[in-house]
Amino acid sequence: MSLTDGVPAQTPAPSGILLVDKPEGWTSHDVVARTRRLAGTRKVGHAGTLDPMATGLLILGLQSSTRLLTYIVGTDKEYHATIRLGASTTTDDAEGELVSEAGSGRLDTVEPDAVLAGIADLTGEIEQVPSSVSAIKVDGKRAYARVRAGEDVVLAARPVTVSEFELLATERVVVDGETVAIDLAVRVVCSSGTYIRSLARDLGATLEVGGHLTRLRRTRVGPFVVEDAHPIDGLDVASRVIPPADAASLLFERLDLTDQQAIDLGHGKRIHVPDHDGGGEPVAAIAPTGHLVGLIEFHGKEARTLVNFPADELA
Repeated sequence: MSLTDGVPAQTPAPSGILLVDKPEGWTSHDVVARTRRLAGTRKVGHAGTLDPMATGLLILGLQSSTRLLTYIVGTDKEYHATIRLGASTTTDDAEGELVSEAGSGRLDTVEPDAVLAGIADLTGEIEQVPSSVSAIKVDGKRAYARVRAGEDVVLAARPVTVSEFELLATERVVVDGETVAIDLAVRVVCSSGTYIRSLARDLGATLEVGGHLTRLRRTRVGPFVVEDAHPIDGLDVASRVIPPADAASLLFERLDLTDQQAIDLGHGKRIHVPDHDGGGEPVAAIAPTGHLVGLIEFHGKEARTLVNFPADELA
């Protein structure tokens, strides 16, 4: 098999959205690179990274459907995680170096009500300081790259929304009769840009025992859930791709077009929809053939194209 730019010369997979259950130890770029080979195309992107330690839902866009990723990135997300109280690390997760430990005596004083109060304080619209090893750019360079280069990086707080922060279970880790850690199984629903490991760090700081993340699994991104995702090993991309029209209809209101409306939008013209009156949110415009013509925006009863999708791609 010949190769072009690292991608096998094969019939490329159709345009669409692909849901992958990312395994632990893989970077998001690793998943994209593997998918490019499996799909026979370099036109693959993702809607939000997962750290190598994390598992769960990674959303990929293939071919022209990469244009949908911009809208998926901004949707809310759900995570299941384990927060370990009793120690802080340089990365706010289990991959970092140990910074401090609370000791069994201090952990024995942590009351369940205090844990719940700390979680409540981190719920709602909050100001969050991202981890210094995040991918946020500081003067054009990723924060984690500056940390690795020996720089002391402190990022500015930013507003995020934690709509749900639920304690599912508590387990005390006991060694030789002494409590060495308290593990909290939690579920978090939050806005885009929220760092779960920062929640772990801040909860540990509030309780004055330190905290970091030991497990993270993303279970939902917008309307897409991990139960519908597929493992990357042995993945048949073409059979698992969600067609653009189906994906867009999950994300947005759907408008079924007439033949003439589909032609007009495809030519960049505005369309008039007498029984529609609205504006603001994008609408998925679907042709009578079932393919996604584009995303449109209404101003009253008139609509114009925001993003076009090629009709000649497999969908």
